[in-house]
Amino acid sequence: MRCLAGCTFARLFPLVLAATVAAVPVTAQGSQSPAPTVAPPAIAVTAVGESRVTPDRAMLHVAVESQGETAAAAAATNAAKQTKVIDAVKAAGVAAAQIRTAGYNVFPEYAQGSGRAPRVTGYRANNTVQVEVRTLADLGKIIDAVLGAGATNIGGVGLFASNTDAARREAVQQAVGKARAEAEAAAAAAGGSLGALLELTTNPFEPPRPLTRQMGDMVAMAAAGAASTPIETGESIIQAVVLVRWQFVPSQR
Repeated sequence: MRCLAGCTFARLFPLVLAATVAAVPVTAQGSQSPAPTVAPPAIAVTAVGESRVTPDRAMLHVAVESQGETAAAAAATNAAKQTKVIDAVKAAGVAAAQIRTAGYNVFPEYAQGSGRAPRVTGYRANNTVQVEVRTLADLGKIIDAVLGAGATNIGGVGLFASNTDAARREAVQQAVGKARAEAEAAAAAAGGSLGALLELTTNPFEPPRPLTRQMGDMVAMAAAGAASTPIETGESIIQAVVLVRWQFVPSQR
């Protein structure tokens, strides 16, 4: 019995040992992490394109300021004057929908006495309306009309273009062309060429800021009864910014 058991174990031991050794590489191989994936090289370029448009609209801020001994008196005087100004704007061809109140306030005026507390000497009222002018040829005439009707201040004239879609697309095309030219130069300098387009992003559109003409001398000329107020429109600049990425293809040598 002893010999039989010993002989049986002796015959089985090599098989057990072989199975154990063979399993080691499998276990070790399964524990290895996969090799990291390396992203293919790419070239990214940011470029700016510009186009120009001629303004065809204007925005006026017309104010009337008045004084009175009481707040009610100042407000009443101001209301009468601003009504005349608005009527003059409408008579010049501006629709009521293009006129809106932009600011209104009534506040006290003080006198500062030596060694005494300030005292109220009267009240001042200010009413500002915003006027959209859709025909620039009428802008000088409208300015003359509001000043003649009693406007005391024109804060400025904002000139802008009503439709900038075509100019925006032109700016985008120009920006993409610049980006590709720079990317091709960079790829050549790095010893390769551009491959497939990977990404193209344009920035959100921001309309150009209105060109603001401070009235100053123009107001003085109109108030003095000089020739019609001159207006120069100039041009507005529209910009587009793009980010473009291409795959970089190394030269095969």
